Amino acid sequence: MSESRFAGKTAVVTGAASGIGAAIATRLVAEGAKVVGIDVSVGGLDELASTLGAAFVPAVADVTAEAEVEAAVGTAVERFGGLDLAFNVAGAARGGPIVDLAEADWDFTVDLVQKGVFLCTKHEARHMRERGGAIVNVSSLNAHVPMFGGSPYVTGKAGVEAFSKNAALELARHGIRVNTVLPGLVDTPLVAGVMGYEPLREQFLAMIPLAKAATPEQIAGPCLYLASDDAEYVTGTSLMVDGGWELSGYPDLSIFAG
Repeated sequence: MSESRFAGKTAVVTGAASGIGAAIATRLVAEGAKVVGIDVSVGGLDELASTLGAAFVPAVADVTAEAEVEAAVGTAVERFGGLDLAFNVAGAARGGPIVDLAEADWDFTVDLVQKGVFLCTKHEARHMRERGGAIVNVSSLNAHVPMFGGSPYVTGKAGVEAFSKNAALELARHGIRVNTVLPGLVDTPLVAGVMGYEPLREQFLAMIPLAKAATPEQIAGPCLYLASDDAEYVTGTSLMVDGGWELSGYPDLSIFAG
């Protein structure tokens, strides 16, 4: 880890209150960046701010609400004079078998996962287009591999990957690179139900060639690589960070339904 790799850079991180987002924000500050962390969790943001100090500024916002996104992203410019890097991590899921799935659960998941990335990228790019920058959108293994009961999440994350490629095409002329990271199983609050239920946890781990879940820090590292100068000729790519899981496929989760 370099304490100066991102010196002089300002970053926005969504979903910063916990999990992958918090790990990214922590690494960025450790490597010299100023960070605006966006989340709906006031408590989580305040806790992170108390740890990271003046280099981290919390901004409470719902990434599915454009006015809130615009204001939160603008905080980076107001506080630190510009925006160089963005990491769009915020996500959650509600699911169920397609024939039983509530419309509200579909809308909640797809709006948060997919629309949120669109709105954040839109307003981040507006601030970056005068001087260039890098955007990293966090998708999922599930963009490539379906799972029983997960159609909204699978659809939303597949949309994140496709959208990011389109954004890379459009924004390259402004010197903005856009790439996607696709994590597999990561030990975060989002998958506490999996990690805490041994039969299901064993099913998942049995399908992962490296036989373990990632830590949030193990996802943060690849995300920061794609935002760094080491990746200055990389745009429109998708980096799978899944312990080899895509090679073996998903377990049949229908056995756990009900």
